[in-house]
Amino acid sequence: MTPDQLFQMVNILALAAWVLLAVLPDRRWAADMIAGVAVPALLASVYIAIIVTRWAGSEGGFSSLPAVATLFGNPWLLLAGWTHYLAFDLLVGRWEVRDARQRSIPHIFVLPCLALTFLFGPAGWLLYMALRTSRLRSLPG
Repeated sequence: MTPDQLFQMVNILALAAWVLLAVLPDRRWAADMIAGVAVPALLASVYIAIIVTRWAGSEGGFSSLPAVATLFGNPWLLLAGWTHYLAFDLLVGRWEVRDARQRSIPHIFVLPCLALTFLFGPAGWLLYMALRTSRLRSLPG
């Protein structure tokens, strides 16, 4: 299997989990178990397999931006980095859905946050935190 083929597989897997978060947020089997545990665990397994088999002897590192660029010049390690993002962004999206459910925030308001988290990770989380804060301020009490 090539890095490109595996890239396509992890992207489809992650996208399927994001669709579950978006369309079935109240189904705990979908949002919590599949999108929140099973898919991130599979992505983590792919990440670990790549690191274990491809890290040794690789050039580059994390000590400087040029070192990271060198490290990610290896397609397998670039794929590991991408898979890392897919897993963590999905976990953030799952947290947003669960937190909104617990706080009775209508899912329609969470959907833009999920889209932004899917595309731009931290920006989506920040939008969700702004939504969460504004909803807390608007509650009577």
